[in-house]
Amino acid sequence: MAIGAHVIKCGLSPIIIDLMKRGIITAVAMNGSGAIHDYEISLIGKTSEDVSHSLKDGSFGMARETAEAIQAAASVFAYGLGRAVGDKIIKDKNKYKQHSILATGIKLNIPTTVHAAIGTDVIYMHPEISGGEMGESSHFDFKLLCSVVAELEGGVWFNVGSAVIMPEVFLKALTVARNLGRKVKNFTTVNMDMIQHYRPLTNVVTRPTTHGYSVTGHHEIMLPLLRLGILSKLTSKRS
Repeated sequence: MAIGAHVIKCGLSPIIIDLMKRGIITAVAMNGSGAIHDYEISLIGKTSEDVSHSLKDGSFGMARETAEAIQAAASVFAYGLGRAVGDKIIKDKNKYKQHSILATGIKLNIPTTVHAAIGTDVIYMHPEISGGEMGESSHFDFKLLCSVVAELEGGVWFNVGSAVIMPEVFLKALTVARNLGRKVKNFTTVNMDMIQHYRPLTNVVTRPTTHGYSVTGHHEIMLPLLRLGILSKLTSKRS
């Protein structure tokens, strides 16, 4: 499953974490702002700010703790940015770590990847951020995602709430997998968002497969319904 940051910002991490624990979601990829919201929720139990107000005085995105923590994670070169942030959340014993997708991925040994786009997220305004280390750790995650997509045959790829970055990342990961000779042909893709945009419709729903679907609605409604639908189907199969 690929997610945009607003999926986390809207408070839907518990839905995703539940599906991870049930073995239904087997990998989670997110953009850089997704990692920011995931970390802040684990730290203080909430994440957001009044952008229109804080933009006026230049305080928008200037919370020091978030930038320092993610940079500290990025400087660990043993693994990618997703695992590094999750590992820091666990080691720092953040109060609400049970609500972190990245920390849950470590506990369940499920790949969680973060795909940074330099300049798009608030942390890049901070002097302590190293573009080189952010890039290297995120590149590690891209290669990890390529290995995940290489095993997608017969599976499902969900793109939820990402209009540009994750659809682009997915298309490149799929190309790498096929270029290396992996059979990734028969799988299903789904784009879920409150508005259907060109990039996910093209890169997720139509180009990669003949089994692509668009589902339109607010995350707060659609993701809980998706969970209930999956669990209902699994229950009926068992009975």
